[in-house]
Amino acid sequence: MPDQLFYSNVPLASNNQLYLERPRLDDLLEKAIKSPIVAVTAGAGYGKTQAVYSFARTYNAVTVWTQLFERDNLGWRFWDNFCRSVEFISSNTAEKMREIGFPETEEKFERYLMIPHDDIMPDRKYIFVYDDFHLIRDSSVLRFIEHSITSPFPNITSILISRTEPKINTIPLLSKGHLARISEDDLRFTPDETRGYFQLQGLHVHPDVYNDVYRDTEGWAFAIHLAVLAVKSEVRAIRYTPSAVKLNIFKLIESEIITGISRDLRKFLVKISLIDHLSMDILSALAAPAALEELGRLGSFVRYDPYLNVWRLHHFFLEYLHTIQGELSAEETREVYITAARWCEENHLRMDALSYFEKAGDYDTFFKVVYSLPQLLPAAAALFLLEILDRAPESLFRENPLASLTRMRILIALERFDEAFVGLRDIIAGMETPSPRSNRILMGCYFNLGFIGFVTCMYTRDYGYVQYFERAHHYYQLSGREYPGLRVQTLLSSYLCRVQSAEKGEIERYINAVTAMSPFAAEIDGGVTWGMDDLAWAELAFFRNDKDQAEQMAYRALFKAQEKNQHEIAGRAVFYLIRINIYNGNTEKIAELLKILESQLEEKNYLNRYTYYDIQTGWFYAQIGQNARLAPWLKNDFGESDLNPIAFGLEVLIRSRYFFVQGDYRKALEVMEKHTSKYGLGGFLFGTIGRLLMKSGCLYALRDLAGAMHALEDAYALSAPNGLDMFFIEQGKYTRALFTAALKYSGCTIPRDWLQKMLRASAAYAKKLYVVAEKFRDTQYQDTAATVFLSRRELSVFKGLARGLTREELAADGDISINTVKSVIRSVYNKLGAVNRADAVRIGTGMGLLS
Repeated sequence: MPDQLFYSNVPLASNNQLYLERPRLDDLLEKAIKSPIVAVTAGAGYGKTQAVYSFARTYNAVTVWTQLFERDNLGWRFWDNFCRSVEFISSNTAEKMREIGFPETEEKFERYLMIPHDDIMPDRKYIFVYDDFHLIRDSSVLRFIEHSITSPFPNITSILISRTEPKINTIPLLSKGHLARISEDDLRFTPDETRGYFQLQGLHVHPDVYNDVYRDTEGWAFAIHLAVLAVKSEVRAIRYTPSAVKLNIFKLIESEIITGISRDLRKFLVKISLIDHLSMDILSALAAPAALEELGRLGSFVRYDPYLNVWRLHHFFLEYLHTIQGELSAEETREVYITAARWCEENHLRMDALSYFEKAGDYDTFFKVVYSLPQLLPAAAALFLLEILDRAPESLFRENPLASLTRMRILIALERFDEAFVGLRDIIAGMETPSPRSNRILMGCYFNLGFIGFVTCMYTRDYGYVQYFERAHHYYQLSGREYPGLRVQTLLSSYLCRVQSAEKGEIERYINAVTAMSPFAAEIDGGVTWGMDDLAWAELAFFRNDKDQAEQMAYRALFKAQEKNQHEIAGRAVFYLIRINIYNGNTEKIAELLKILESQLEEKNYLNRYTYYDIQTGWFYAQIGQNARLAPWLKNDFGESDLNPIAFGLEVLIRSRYFFVQGDYRKALEVMEKHTSKYGLGGFLFGTIGRLLMKSGCLYALRDLAGAMHALEDAYALSAPNGLDMFFIEQGKYTRALFTAALKYSGCTIPRDWLQKMLRASAAYAKKLYVVAEKFRDTQYQDTAATVFLSRRELSVFKGLARGLTREELAADGDISINTVKSVIRSVYNKLGAVNRADAVRIGTGMGLLS
């Protein structure tokens, strides 16, 4: 196979090195890759990497090699690494993957699976290699890799190279014939291979020498290589056993390698032992050309990968170099870290760059990189940064207030608001001498104080946080209108009206505060929040059934948001305009609005665009009775998106509504009760009303009339002070059945005239909804007629589903984990286009899959 089909980020033998071809191992690997997963497991120095590489570069397959590092236990860092490897197959594919981000949720994983589904060519064989798999301990990374390697692509084989048993559930894979093994015994050199390696090195010695080396090394590749070096240096009477070599390995490296190299190369090797990224660009900046040329003559201890243009040191050699890193001066060490950090930053490895900047003590650049990250960091990323700051010297916080401000920002991302508030006030109190820099610090402090107040006011009912944004704007002007941040996208909650109290007038007080805050925040931070106040007024008017006012304010919010590229605000405005036009029965306007939502998928700065597109169109399709058109992750009972809890409530309401319409009322209740976070669905007044109304409908369908009436009365009590009738009207025919029962229920405390009013309004809404549903009905989603391929595991699980087995029973029956069962069920549903178990069985029976 041509070498251009081998794509790697592992440094391997250069053309100057001599490698013994081992047909025996090639044959073993060729047989092994007929299985979807191959585990190559052996201790250090057994030639695992070289054996797989030698096979893969000549085998007729497209091979992608991902070299794993300790830092890959951070999901986003692993994702950067993995995308970089995939980029050598297709830069377009890698770009799609980067847009999705690390698939730590079921929703993201489903979206990720669609990429290989579209880009993998069915007539080609693909090999994905994960080298040094033993370094991975993080459960989210392990879960992704396990899901990926067990996904149903018959032309993909995954090879795990590891010093220890892979940390995945291998027993069921072995029992099903899905896992092949290459062991330490398989990798040991045979007597003939030992002889061949000596001869390859130009050494023709007495046969007894071959036999002695083979016997004493037990075929351990690294020890055999050291024996060759010893013979070349005319060192006599040295016997090697694995245990003896491991004990004396540094002494052997010192005597056989280090003493024979130049002083410049020795220093260069120590320098590069400090870093993981051995790109040619970095090495060229750290060494003279002569040292690089000499580097290539070190044989298997230092290997070059021409495909990715990187080098790598052998594990044992690297460990030795770590022991002599003290030979470098502090300035030389700092130079190495700065060079590596700048390279990582240029190559979008920002977390690695931050780590190197920390080691270099360059905290000024560290803070600049931190402020290029989003305001709401994932918890793991925020904790990573907090650990770096916790290690920083105390003098940094005394001399540089930006250090303390950065720490407060990270605490806010972790929802440690009280701690952050006190810390920010302390920073402000410590700022004495006015200067452009202190003005920027004060601006950041007040902006973050305002943000804390904005998030927590739903509980405190204290809207004085506006003063903090006003003060931030004051210092923004004094600082020359320079803000040390790059947070230009507004992240919305599930509802714009973020209040908890049902007291009349509370919503208006909240929105008035947002209106006062927004101009300050928008000018400081590139348009953030611009249009959010108008959208909040539109939301309130909509739920008060004031369609004209709602439409006017929603369009105003849309135009303002588009002016400042606030995509999330614009998308939510379109969402409410769709709901308004359903009530008006305006199908042409709805079609235009759906196109606007679709066009937002092209906005790369809109981070949550795919998730919100699925949620907003999912609501529409569920409302018109086309549940099959919902995104698959919204239809299963174990997936969820990567939205933070504050924004999660809307998704929960739509998912529970899907199960409600499907008639799975217990599942709808389960989904609703499972997700009630403090700052999400369980905290918002609007979310609580929607949840209670859904609960009432489910209990009524389950014939729990008393429970249904109690939930309905609670929903009414919360909505009545502010006249939030649209929650009930939008339920259409479901409201009619429930309210008719309420009118007949003797203990119902809801006013009869209001119930009758809602019956009339919901009936009018239902008629308009019918017109819209007929206009947008698409018969292609009524069934799935295409032929699909199910793997053996998928078919086995599917047949169990058809027999009525639970997930627990399917796991026990197939000797697999519950998570694997969930993954397989999700894959089956996606392939069939099914919305639930019954739908899948119906479709599968029609295709003959269950015969």
